[in-house]
Amino acid sequence: MSRNSLPRRWPLVGREPQLQDFDEVLRDPRRTGFLLFGPAGVGKSRLAEECLELAIAAGHRIGRAVATAAAASVPLGALAHLLPADVELSEPVSGFAAVARRLSQPGAAQSRMVILVDDVHLLDATSAMLLRQLMDAGTAFLLGTVRSGDVEESVAVAALGHGDGVLRADLDEFDRQQVETLLERVLGRSVGKHAVNQLFTTSGGNPLYLHELVLGAVEAGVLTCDGEIWEMTVDQLPGTRRLTDLIRSRLSVASPAGRQVLDVLSLCEPLSLDRLEMDADQRTLDGLEHAGLIVVAQEERRTAARLAHPLYGEILRADMPTRRRRAVLTRQMQLLRKSGARRREDAIHLATYELAATGTADPALLVRAAALATHSREYPRALGLLQAIPQKQRGFQVRLLLGKTLYEAGEFQQAEDVLAETDAMAGDEQEVLAAVLVRTQNLIWGLGAPYEKVLDVIDAARVRISSPFGFRALKVNEAASAFAVGEFTHSLAACADLEPDPGQAPDIQMWLMAATTRAVALAFLGRGEEAEDWARRAIAAAAASGDQPDILATHEAALQSILALALTENGRLAEARAVGEQALLGLGDTRVHTERRLLLFHLGRGAMLAGHPGEARRRFAEVVRGSRPHTAVVLPMALAGLAGAAALQGDIEAAEAALAERNELPCSTYLPEERLGEAWLHVARGALTRARAVLTAAAQDAFERGQTTFEAILLTDLVRLGGPREAAAGRLTEIADACGGRFHRARADLAAAWAANDPDGLLAAAETLETIGADLLAAEAASTAAALLNEAGQSRRANDAAARAEAIEARCEGARTPALMARHDLVQLTRREHEIALLAARGMPSKNIAAELVISVRTVDNHLQRVYAKLGLTTRRELANRLLP
Repeated sequence: MSRNSLPRRWPLVGREPQLQDFDEVLRDPRRTGFLLFGPAGVGKSRLAEECLELAIAAGHRIGRAVATAAAASVPLGALAHLLPADVELSEPVSGFAAVARRLSQPGAAQSRMVILVDDVHLLDATSAMLLRQLMDAGTAFLLGTVRSGDVEESVAVAALGHGDGVLRADLDEFDRQQVETLLERVLGRSVGKHAVNQLFTTSGGNPLYLHELVLGAVEAGVLTCDGEIWEMTVDQLPGTRRLTDLIRSRLSVASPAGRQVLDVLSLCEPLSLDRLEMDADQRTLDGLEHAGLIVVAQEERRTAARLAHPLYGEILRADMPTRRRRAVLTRQMQLLRKSGARRREDAIHLATYELAATGTADPALLVRAAALATHSREYPRALGLLQAIPQKQRGFQVRLLLGKTLYEAGEFQQAEDVLAETDAMAGDEQEVLAAVLVRTQNLIWGLGAPYEKVLDVIDAARVRISSPFGFRALKVNEAASAFAVGEFTHSLAACADLEPDPGQAPDIQMWLMAATTRAVALAFLGRGEEAEDWARRAIAAAAASGDQPDILATHEAALQSILALALTENGRLAEARAVGEQALLGLGDTRVHTERRLLLFHLGRGAMLAGHPGEARRRFAEVVRGSRPHTAVVLPMALAGLAGAAALQGDIEAAEAALAERNELPCSTYLPEERLGEAWLHVARGALTRARAVLTAAAQDAFERGQTTFEAILLTDLVRLGGPREAAAGRLTEIADACGGRFHRARADLAAAWAANDPDGLLAAAETLETIGADLLAAEAASTAAALLNEAGQSRRANDAAARAEAIEARCEGARTPALMARHDLVQLTRREHEIALLAARGMPSKNIAAELVISVRTVDNHLQRVYAKLGLTTRRELANRLLP
């Protein structure tokens, strides 16, 4: 996509209320004006043009004027082109009256002339006086834009903006959600959260800056689409020449003393006012704040200043000479050391300043700063600090920290290279354990290495361990590795003797690893309530342990991710989503971090269980985009989920592409739940028999592995697609009795009601499932109940059930399933009729349908004739229009 393919004028996302306000004001004869206030670049002129289009559509005559500082020196300079040429204005009273008469059109449908004035605050006093008289006379309606911050000194705004007749609308920068909505409308596809975060943070929500950033990123190939989602390929946004010129022009209002302050902030923000005032007077700081170039706010216990916009820093740094940069950094180092460098982040600042100013720094300071930066997920900064340490001074701890940071930054192969060396140089038992724990995480969650290789690494460490604690730690590590490849029973058994109280454990980090491993294993073994209990215990234990910047610290986001999984399996889908979303915010803008991918995967999986394929598709697409080119465990699962979500929305091409990529991966494991994508692709093609065969085999596989959660999900989908409902219902009831949990019980009740063709049972199941948050299952249950009630002649109840199904289905983001069609048709096709109808609707000839279902062509044609009769149709085209999305 190039600059030319992006729309010239972007949608008015978030500005619709102001547009509606203008429409109402324009219709009210008592109103005389509409003023749009806001900072530069916020879209005032763009919105004003849209308002003017409304005025034209309503039949008003229009005029345009642009006020400038130059025109302000000439009376009526901005309005001269709108005034009648033969009107004498030397006598203001009679001249203004003559202008009013000439501009008015008595008897016209819309007699008032709508005059758009850009930058009203720059109008000269004479123009403002004339406009005011025209407004008061009902001759003109003022549509104006005003730049915030310039109002206090403007005589024109005071003259034109007073009174009840003029409505004021304040425009702010876009919030994050508005930026995301705008990007998706402009780019035509989902946009990854990292890209949204980068563009929102860098633009500050300013529409003009955002526009230029998107143009620059697309042209430079930094913002790209893989066919499913737009995402950033690097973390640096290039911008455009126009954007650079705009910002340089904005910064040019600063005085020489103010420019020095801006330079300091561009390298070291935020800085306390006390620190800034050591080199700048209060008048200079006040001037910068008044000009909107800096923002001063209370941050914890200090008053700090920062640049008013993130892009200012980039331009200031680019324009700063090397000598000036070095002088600023050296001065700030001196001031920081003089103050005692007591704040936790001061070590990072000192190391960064010293490295940037001199090219080197004390290795001990670099290590301490890098550890803090890694803990704060500032991975580029941490890597820069670590890589500045000379090779001969990189001992075990430095290499371990470097390997861990590379892993968390998504540089998995580099991490393995460093960690393999670190593992080999480990001396005592503590170092062996530290190295192997990080290395196995990287092998599984980063590189997707075969389980056998991971076990080889653990076995190699075992011969260097002698203490009971060491063997226990390796056992827990093996358990954590086992659940990643689907060995849930083995994983749970390895953690069976976990101390219930973390205070009794010899090592809190090891206890946390064991507790979270246990929680995940329990969740996938169908024991959601126990999983939730252990996840909450782990979160409480981590909180009680304090904020330890240990290099092996378990991050809160990972714990919250596991809680989200447990809540999902326990039938608390809305709460699971809220927990996951909050955890994502806590991760910040870490694009490739393993924790982020796992969180996104759990959110996508939860969205699928909720029956929201659009949201699920976006989440899975982000996981896929962030995982390539590596084949970590989460990538094949995300591709399968993406296929299922796309198939539910009827996008067969996208589903096929995702499954094709999934099947080409050299995966070390294949979980039964992954076959849902394949099954729903068959459904989208109309091949229900194949879909049921896939689900039956996958459910049997899950049963044999003891993966009860997967089995329950697969059996439920088998019921939805008309499989052997009585047998499935019986097994789902066994699962509910054995495992507990309201989601298992709701699935069992749904299957039992479906097997018995019980509309009352289906409606009860729909109510329970809607409460759980499983909207698509609830809509299908209510839809099927409506068809059964209609067939039984209970039309009033059928209509009520259909209305309920429709209301729930509205939340399902375009999902199309065979069960929903029951409500749309309000006739009860048999399972075979339904399957044949779908295949025929997709253009498959009767001969091919017969071969697909292993029946005769005559049987196919007979079924089709009955379908046509039930639906009141005569052709396959009508059938396609009726059944396909």
